[in-house]
Amino acid sequence: MTASILPLVLDGLCFDARGERLIHHLTATLRGGTRTILLGPNGAGKSLTLRLAHGLLAPSAGSVRWEGDNAKAARERQAMVFQRPVMLRRSVAANVDYALGLRGTPRAARRPLVAEALARAGLGDVAKRPARVLSAGEQQRLALARAWAVEPEVLFLDEPTANLDPAATRAVEDMITAIHQAGATIIMTTHDLGQAHRLGEEILFLHRGHLMEQMTAETFFAGPQSAEAQAFLAGELLW
Repeated sequence: MTASILPLVLDGLCFDARGERLIHHLTATLRGGTRTILLGPNGAGKSLTLRLAHGLLAPSAGSVRWEGDNAKAARERQAMVFQRPVMLRRSVAANVDYALGLRGTPRAARRPLVAEALARAGLGDVAKRPARVLSAGEQQRLALARAWAVEPEVLFLDEPTANLDPAATRAVEDMITAIHQAGATIIMTTHDLGQAHRLGEEILFLHRGHLMEQMTAETFFAGPQSAEAQAFLAGELLW
């Protein structure tokens, strides 16, 4: 059995841009098997923290450490889906096939895996259609199918339903739940309280680049400790 790359330890993370500190000494341990939601108002630092954890950005100070400290294994066993996913200029099926190829899946083994991934996303009937002509909701489901196909241990999601209507949001949330039930740990940003209620098991609440709270979702929604989190839950504007 392959050893887990979790927990993920964020230790004193700082991130500076244009002379301004945007993430301030953020420390948290993210364990396996959970759906962790990074919650907070716009500009809180949620997406920056996600990119630092995924390795897309290098911290200005502090460290990101995976269990076993094996950077290659960590890179190969995580995936990320963005708010506006990048669709390759090829068919729906070829988008998934390309992701499998990057992970080293032999060409002969890819076709059934592609078909399975698209069926799970409800996209089997548009497999030959150009990916870029899909609706926004279909593109997000394709991005999730592409990520799911490589069987990540950790899936990072950055505001995956921010631009979707309620029906498309429900379809994406159902996929996220299915991916989690299949064994992936979910680490996800949102500013949508309803979505955090529906999907969250653990909450990290950020404000102005500071981690203000880390606790179970049940405890957080019952009564957060910080004044900033209390104001956020009350629907007050935070600056």
